[in-house]
Amino acid sequence: MAVRKPFIIIGVMGGHEADAGTLEEARLVGEAVAQRGYILLTGGGTGVMRAASEGAARAGGLVIGILPNDRRRPLCGYPNEFVNIPIYTGMADARNVINAKTPAVVVALGGGPGTLSEIALALNAGTPVIGLNAPAFTLAGEYPFFAARTVAEVLEQMDRILAGRSQK
Repeated sequence: MAVRKPFIIIGVMGGHEADAGTLEEARLVGEAVAQRGYILLTGGGTGVMRAASEGAARAGGLVIGILPNDRRRPLCGYPNEFVNIPIYTGMADARNVINAKTPAVVVALGGGPGTLSEIALALNAGTPVIGLNAPAFTLAGEYPFFAARTVAEVLEQMDRILAGRSQK
């Protein structure tokens, strides 16, 4: 991987369990993140996290996993085999703050309460979130949330957000 600065980190968040279609979408998003030269950040576990990590890894990308456990207390499925840089937090669900505030863009694919908390934390921090079949929610006010219907729409929106960021 060629070194380039500043590094752009894209977060992909989603559930431990997902249907085959959502897992394939996660793989495609992870692959596209790597192909664009970005670093992928996930929760480092199973389900959507693993599928996105697999897509990025197979495309030659770098994968960071923000893990809920610490190194002395192994947790089944953490880190998944595609994580290059495991960050052992020992923070359980509190790691969602890191997942939400580190990336330049968060992509939420399916998921449940954990994903919803990452969406809320990201939006509160001003991090743009692109949702593809993300958990439903309502918020008063304006937040950088973009609903997508397809992986292609996710990638188009991500490219738009990052292009606007580089012009600032």
